[in-house]
Amino acid sequence: MSLLDTIGSLLGNSPEGGGGQQALVAAALEFVNNQPGGLNGLIDQFKQKGLGDVVSSWVGNGENQAISPDALHSVLGSDAVSSLAAKAGVQPDQVTGLLSQILPHVVNAATPNGEVPAEGQLNASSVLGALGGLSALFGKGNA
Repeated sequence: MSLLDTIGSLLGNSPEGGGGQQALVAAALEFVNNQPGGLNGLIDQFKQKGLGDVVSSWVGNGENQAISPDALHSVLGSDAVSSLAAKAGVQPDQVTGLLSQILPHVVNAATPNGEVPAEGQLNASSVLGALGGLSALFGKGNA
């Protein structure tokens, strides 16, 4: 079972509403893990675009800094945004808006001690807390 399948099953991916956002979370995790260097590689991309302080806030134990959809698009690039949109089944123009809300929480949950895992890979079980916290973003008030 791929990470994408694991996250999808953990999220209870269902056809009625929220599926695109849930699929985007799963696609984002897979995207990070497929970066050269995993999360470390993604952090390097942020640093190269002058946003190292933003991504460092997600990894650190303090408050997460926000990122604009345009800034996130600049870091990821159009090819990655299109690929994520296709995997998640959402429009490319929606991807960066949704990811700008989701990615800080996912990275934060994957680095609970303020440190990137040695291999740089995000583990599905380590982000469960973040995914639960993201339910409000998906409009699911079942808590």
